[in-house]
Amino acid sequence: MSLKTKSIKSPRSVHDGLRISVMSRHTLNDGITPDPEIGSASFDEWWPELAPRPSLIGAYYKRGLLWDVFEKKFRKYLSLPRQKEVLEKLVALSRTSHVTILCIEPTPEHCHRRLIAEICRGMDPLLKVSIE
Repeated sequence: MSLKTKSIKSPRSVHDGLRISVMSRHTLNDGITPDPEIGSASFDEWWPELAPRPSLIGAYYKRGLLWDVFEKKFRKYLSLPRQKEVLEKLVALSRTSHVTILCIEPTPEHCHRRLIAEICRGMDPLLKVSIE
């Protein structure tokens, strides 16, 4: 079937299939207050294993870590055994149904959901992947 990516704040579409949040948390920038735009209706499942570690997110957003460095560190994190296992599960699920992975960023250029989708495409070159 397919794997798509989009912002968790994008409205649901009949083409989304299973919507999986890959965010570390669903809060405002303070990390505590629930984001009022992200509720249980925004996603079907939450897979925090595919979210960047808080220290990496903080380095990027608060301490000016360059995107290229973030990307390299995040790809290395996704190569860990547990994360690799979850990626394999995502690929297998995407082979049999429509799946959309979600994160907060409005566009994919500097978002880890794009990196996840690219890795999944590398794991299965026949997998239909759409990055939004």
